[in-house]
Amino acid sequence: VQLQASGGGLVQPGGSLRLSCLGSGSTLDDYTIGWFRQAPGKEREWVCSDSRVGGSFYADSVRGRFATFRDNAKNAVILQMNNLRPEDTAVYYCAAGRFVPVVYHIRNYAEWGQGTEVTVSS
Repeated sequence: VQLQASGGGLVQPGGSLRLSCLGSGSTLDDYTIGWFRQAPGKEREWVCSDSRVGGSFYADSVRGRFATFRDNAKNAVILQMNNLRPEDTAVYYCAAGRFVPVVYHIRNYAEWGQGTEVTVSS
């Protein structure tokens, strides 16, 4: 599967953005989709995942503000980000894995899209 992330941009604190991870070459139904982000000078970190067997999982830093869900008609996974904070500024990546026993382990995701940049600033 090939992944393409889009939807990033500049938003003020408290604002919202919706990122999209579009799949091609294979249906995303066969994959757990993870969202990761990397801020300047920091390591890539897990944000959330939508499991192929059901359920969504979130890092403590985004729980209650972010939501991920599938748009099956478009073969896409959406990341809805609300109440954004300056510390959410990063390049966001979507990734796919067929067998993901631990959703926050980066090594479980074999396929990666290019990043989309999110900047939260006034």
